[in-house]
Amino acid sequence: MIFATAGSKLYIGGVKSMQSADFIESDFDSESWEEIGGLESLGTLGDASEEITQDIISEARTKRLKGTRSSPPMEVIAAIDYDDDGQLALIAAEKAPHDYAFRVVFNDAPPDGTPSERLFIAKVASATEAYDTANSVMKLNASLWVNSNVVRVAAAEAE
Repeated sequence: MIFATAGSKLYIGGVKSMQSADFIESDFDSESWEEIGGLESLGTLGDASEEITQDIISEARTKRLKGTRSSPPMEVIAAIDYDDDGQLALIAAEKAPHDYAFRVVFNDAPPDGTPSERLFIAKVASATEAYDTANSVMKLNASLWVNSNVVRVAAAEAE
């Protein structure tokens, strides 16, 4: 089954420290979430491995290994709303050196069920405004540096 991004929501939680083990869903149970309104784009989310290469002379071949994993920045775009508490929290988080909890909720719930989610921690690396041309909506552009694994919560049928 396929689903549209339309109807998805992004939330910011509180400061959440990094840990050496992967996060699990229950690590986010105590979060108080604030929705970030006016979203236009959620960007991308997920891990990629660093490439390690070694040229082997006798084989005339470059061998490739997987190194450390990291996520490219998640680039979020929203229509500026000075009264949106989620946007205000995002802007405040950019001024702090800490990681924050984030939650993406998709619009893919089965009838009377619950939607799938993604949970992770990130630093808010930037929160800039884009004004563009006369016929444009002013936008808040935020870059999230993901500093954890992404916890995938599957959509669930009603119980």
